[in-house]
Amino acid sequence: MNAPTHPKHITLIGAGLAGALLATLLARRGWQVDVYEKRGDPRLQGYQGGRSINLALAERGRHALRLAGADEAVMAQAVMMRGRMVHFLDGRTDLQRYGRDDSEVIWSVHRGELNLILLQIAEDAGARLHFHRGLSEVDFDQRIARFVDDRDGGTHEIVFDSLVGADGAGSALRGAMKQATDLGERTEFLGHSYKELEIPPSPDGGFSIEPNALHIWPRGRYMCIALPNDERTFTVTLFLPNEGDPSFQTVRDGADARALFERDFADALPLIPNLEHDFEHNPAGLLATLYLDRWHLDDRAVLLGDAAHAMVPFHGQGMNCAFEDCIALAEHLLAGNDRADAFAAFQQQRLPSTRAIQAMALENYLEMRDRVDNDDYLLQRALEHELAQRHPERFMPRYAMVTFHRMPYEVAFERGQRQRELLVELTAGHERLDTLDWDHVDALVRERLSPLPTDE
Repeated sequence: MNAPTHPKHITLIGAGLAGALLATLLARRGWQVDVYEKRGDPRLQGYQGGRSINLALAERGRHALRLAGADEAVMAQAVMMRGRMVHFLDGRTDLQRYGRDDSEVIWSVHRGELNLILLQIAEDAGARLHFHRGLSEVDFDQRIARFVDDRDGGTHEIVFDSLVGADGAGSALRGAMKQATDLGERTEFLGHSYKELEIPPSPDGGFSIEPNALHIWPRGRYMCIALPNDERTFTVTLFLPNEGDPSFQTVRDGADARALFERDFADALPLIPNLEHDFEHNPAGLLATLYLDRWHLDDRAVLLGDAAHAMVPFHGQGMNCAFEDCIALAEHLLAGNDRADAFAAFQQQRLPSTRAIQAMALENYLEMRDRVDNDDYLLQRALEHELAQRHPERFMPRYAMVTFHRMPYEVAFERGQRQRELLVELTAGHERLDTLDWDHVDALVRERLSPLPTDE
């Protein structure tokens, strides 16, 4: 049985994105870090994720990558996305920029490639990586964790000081912690699921459609999106309700999927030559939000990322939020405080932020599938852009606060609500911005919105 012998030793469960990043942040500061992962080493056997392969990297995530020394390697494989390319039912398209210019963009990154980079950097920093070690049970009284090798069923035991659960929404550590204490866990399913499809490169080897955009086909209760990959493909995700028409109840096989695309996504259909095969062979993914009231068990265990607060993917912030968790937890541990105090302070700092981004992610689904082609929404977007230029010290689109800055999510959420109320009020009864009373508009902005906080 392996026993930790270093006063700054910690055991991480999960060698995915968050586990590898946290391992790097701590190992670089002299901690001894052991990381246990149920899967094999993807650097040897290739990425076998099973999860959505595209992720949206924003400023919060890039900040974490810079701290870990990984930003340059990751950005070499990232594809810039300037905004949402909306595909209307009649075939028209419209690029709705995320920010003011190309200084405010997000980046499409491949989950597998990112994981490979972060694992190597973690190992180079001194973290010890243990693969084929799936957590099976934890004796918190004796501080013993037991693992199973998926290759031969063999069991392995270790002694730990503290465990960190970075093992995703289906966290094995969370399952063990629930047997020792009440975490206040609840899961809210969205009532929608998704299927992944693919747009291959064009015959000349390039991108088949505009590469520097996140493509959206909004259709009310459902939608398609497509994100670019650096190998000139697009990962297409079809989101449908679980019940109703259309839904995954009525769209059951490849023929049904083709009929749906012929009717509702006609311009996308020629781009997806393997539609029927992909629809029938790729599993449907569930969409849910995980809430916990408690993330830690005194000084013995703590959860972060999806293990503590899984969210729906519609704000592209799941990974970015998890990386912020890693920075926050590392800072509390490096401060040298008692670990129970460090874990409690980490939860106190991050839980309000994660509740805010979980709410914003749910709101963004409604916006993406049902509002981006709506005239009222487009007028409000135009006014939002104008106010951001007229009052840069007071008005910033919520998307920009979340995506291009690092102010706490709860601050962005609260300010975003006040700004949205203002946009709705000011555009009521108007069809164009040139009919607004700008003196009245400017006065209301100064009256209702305090100066913006900084990121730090």
